[in-house]
Amino acid sequence: MLEAIGVPSLDALIDEALPAGIRLTRPIDLPDAEGEYEYLQRLRALAATNERWRSFIGMGYYGTITPSVILRNVLENPGWYTPYTPYQAEVAQGRLESLLNFQTLVHDLTGMDVANASLLDEATAAAEAVAMLHRIRAGRDGVAGRHAVLVSTRLFPQTLEVVQGRAAPLGLEVRTVEPERMRFDASVFGALLQYPDDNGEADDLTQETFIRVWERLGSFRSLITSGPGDAQEFARSRPHIPNPPPGESPPRPGP
Repeated sequence: MLEAIGVPSLDALIDEALPAGIRLTRPIDLPDAEGEYEYLQRLRALAATNERWRSFIGMGYYGTITPSVILRNVLENPGWYTPYTPYQAEVAQGRLESLLNFQTLVHDLTGMDVANASLLDEATAAAEAVAMLHRIRAGRDGVAGRHAVLVSTRLFPQTLEVVQGRAAPLGLEVRTVEPERMRFDASVFGALLQYPDDNGEADDLTQETFIRVWERLGSFRSLITSGPGDAQEFARSRPHIPNPPPGESPPRPGP
């Protein structure tokens, strides 16, 4: 490579590529090497100086209880974060498997047709769901007339901002509406609800807000998406399973 680019050595290449003004001219002052045991002891001592305060941020940032079986077999299991491929030597492979399991769990608990978990965060998952709904509806109608998505006013603000940012280059209109006042016309391709919402409230999936929105969807019923949810809260609620069309078997309900 050096011969191909006409450089005599790696040092000469660095001299040409890296300006002298930003290079360190003296050896880096590093401490002596530290063993793993000593390092962990020092890290624990440093962590012990932290003070734990109760957070009142809310908006999805909640204290959670992680069941021991999940902690041991997933979060603390090296098999989940050491698998790698030649092009992606990181935690991604184990994370992909855990996301797939989470999607399957949400699908079973809610009885919804589709559940998705983003590679990034819940806000991105919501934005990806909105884009998917638009593609499905445009493909079904064969026209681009449906350009608006109804978003609950109770959506987390950080999620709303990501949805709006992703929708802008796609030419989509994001309408923030109270769930009780959602109305669906020819310009709407779907709805995005938050569960639990920004007040920490979680309407049962078979009652009140969700069932009313579902009934008003009419022909849009396959296109409603529930915003980023909590699996333990889903386990407390019952999924709303609509009556099947004539000749079709009812879908399998979740737990």
